[in-house]
Amino acid sequence: MSTIFQTTRLVQTTEPQRPNVRAFKNWWMSFQEWRKCERLRRHLCKLSDQELMDIGITYGEVDYVVSNRNTDPRGIRSTD
Repeated sequence: MSTIFQTTRLVQTTEPQRPNVRAFKNWWMSFQEWRKCERLRRHLCKLSDQELMDIGITYGEVDYVVSNRNTDPRGIRSTD
């Protein structure tokens, strides 16, 4: 009696990403961005008043600076 084993070829196909994979990637990128913002907020909150003055912001502006990193906080102040 003989036994014959048949091998099958495993082929990796390139299918378009399924919606749940795209959703996970979008979530992951948003999560990473949130972590960057929280890290920046934590570092800014640890600075002294003098250090914050040196970079041109106050404690009240930390949240604004974190959420609008591309904006110069000195431009939001009035020079009255």
